[in-house]
Amino acid sequence: MELLRLRVHHLDLERQRLQVFAGKGDKDRVMVLPERLIPELRAQLDRLRGLWKTDRAANVPGVWLPEGLAKKYPKAGVSWEWQWVFPSRELGIDPATGIRRRHHVSDSLFQRALQQAAAKATMTKRVTPHVLRHSFATHLLEGGADIRTVQELLGHASVETTQIYTHVMQRPGLGVRSPLDQG
Repeated sequence: MELLRLRVHHLDLERQRLQVFAGKGDKDRVMVLPERLIPELRAQLDRLRGLWKTDRAANVPGVWLPEGLAKKYPKAGVSWEWQWVFPSRELGIDPATGIRRRHHVSDSLFQRALQQAAAKATMTKRVTPHVLRHSFATHLLEGGADIRTVQELLGHASVETTQIYTHVMQRPGLGVRSPLDQG
């Protein structure tokens, strides 16, 4: 859901980072944004800007805003920076208000797309968004990242939670080579 709930202002393409609000454990954090995704994200924002302009021209109500913000900033839902990065193609009825508006892509659609991508890539292991989160952490640690940095990126309150990933690493010991391999 962290990915699906991204809004335009959460992305900082120049600094290669994104902000996650109310993520896993209802925590906010800053996350690294891969350089190789920047061109695709720029293209996504270009497509999104066209959709946003079409919605504005059609007087579609703004996107849903978190608690209190809609009252404090009544026009924010129609502003560019609050738009979903991954909006749904169709308008839907907001169950809380009954207003027909654009929401983000549904979780089930995302799950299905991920399963199709895994099948296309002939993955033999179970693939879910949470598995990708675990893989991200494990690969960071295998690449030599500091465990405290990984803890911060994942939003773990305790380093003990992050240390779980050291047990599934392909190279235990954070990349330390065996003395027998050191010519």
